[in-house]
Amino acid sequence: MKKLTKEQKRQAAVIAAKTDADIDLSDAREVVDWSGAEIGKFYRPPKKPVTMRLDIDIIKWLKSHGRGYQTRVNALLRHAMNSRWAARHEDEALRQKAQAAYDGLHAKRASGSMKRIHTDKLRARMKDDSRASARVRLR
Repeated sequence: MKKLTKEQKRQAAVIAAKTDADIDLSDAREVVDWSGAEIGKFYRPPKKPVTMRLDIDIIKWLKSHGRGYQTRVNALLRHAMNSRWAARHEDEALRQKAQAAYDGLHAKRASGSMKRIHTDKLRARMKDDSRASARVRLR
């Protein structure tokens, strides 16, 4: 962080000396109500470049829908992944938990550490669920 100039220090001292009643808030923006905001609407997980071989007809079909065919491939694979994971759980509560985990994965957090903590918790929860289902299958 850059050091403050003498003028900036002087301005900060003037502001610090004012009481709350002396501060003019008439030009301040109105407080925004965030109660209806959607968490994670614009969050995108990190991407990793991969090389894969697809049939020509599949590539033609994906490209026929316009730009962004790689994004469509990603969306199709994510849908298949989540559908298969949810289908493994016959219990409706577990199915809702799977959907909540999917929704939570896309939740936008204020800092990267919160995203990392949330993702780590999600991975641990999914690992515990898969261990429990493996135990049931072995019995």
